[in-house]
Amino acid sequence: MRIAILGVGLIGGSIGLAARRLDGARVRGFDLSSGALESALRVGAIDEACESVEAALEDTRVCFVCCPVGALEETVRAALAAGGDCVVTDVGSTKHVVVEGVRTSGLSEEDAGRFVGGHPLAGAEASGVEHAREGLFDGATWYLTPTERTSGMLYERLYRMLSDFGARPVAIDAATHDRLLATVSHLPHVLANVLVGQAARALLEEGQRLPATGPSFRDATRVAGTNPPVWRDIFISNREAIEGELETYISELRDVLETLRESDASGLERWIESARADRQRLLELELAGGRVSELRVSVPNRPGIVAQVALALGEAGVNIVDMALYPAPDMLSGAIALWIAGAESAERALELIADLGYPATVVDNASI
Repeated sequence: MRIAILGVGLIGGSIGLAARRLDGARVRGFDLSSGALESALRVGAIDEACESVEAALEDTRVCFVCCPVGALEETVRAALAAGGDCVVTDVGSTKHVVVEGVRTSGLSEEDAGRFVGGHPLAGAEASGVEHAREGLFDGATWYLTPTERTSGMLYERLYRMLSDFGARPVAIDAATHDRLLATVSHLPHVLANVLVGQAARALLEEGQRLPATGPSFRDATRVAGTNPPVWRDIFISNREAIEGELETYISELRDVLETLRESDASGLERWIESARADRQRLLELELAGGRVSELRVSVPNRPGIVAQVALALGEAGVNIVDMALYPAPDMLSGAIALWIAGAESAERALELIADLGYPATVVDNASI
């Protein structure tokens, strides 16, 4: 299987290393920086360096667009325009802009259906292909944003490859993804930048050296100042969602400020207790291994079915461990096999699928 990587930095290089450990995989790389391509060859992230997007896409089965967020739309369109039977995905941390860009690009339905937005929740403080590692995605959530145009067969191809990387693919719609990431990723970066600036100004005004800092300050500011060009583009691309989260955050800070002004000890204690309970609930949302159930869903063979089912389950927090497609001989209908983690999640999945109007049954149980 030939795999193309457009942009061979930390994430692209790690994808290449993860892909090259698969049997029979051959990885091509393209990057505007010849130095990055040379480094990618040297560390073994790619087998072949290409001078154009078209050359990298020739006879390719899966293409990962790993360029900065500001260049995603243009590069994704170029990859889709290269044609072929290749599923094209990206790794950008904002999804609505690129998904909407494909929708309005004027590409044919078939070509637009080859794109599946993606975002692996993995990375490192260091950048560059020199820091890539093949195990970067082990156990990591990898968001996918299929649409009604998405080809079910190509979605399955991408899903299986990401699973082979050791990642956990999860379907989510692009707008929900961006709101979620604004909360758990982009806002923390904004706050870390503000916090280190505030601390630096306070120390300079007092003419003091930096005192020994505790773990809370170090943890809260670990991402401050990370890769300015990359984060500039992320903030701009997802500005509406980030603006909404900042407004909410500022409002809640004002509530805390008022509680402090009033020396409301019981109010502060309730606020801290509520935060502790919220944190516990967030930790409990993490799905562990254990029992899995196989569900078979009977569906008509029409565009968007796989995306519809995957999004319904993903939005409800149901973890799809694996999936497979089984078209009927007449190609008019077929079955989707889904392996679901946890007995309660399997029951929930059956209810959600029934609400969509498709019959589904539990076939077997197994352990992972």
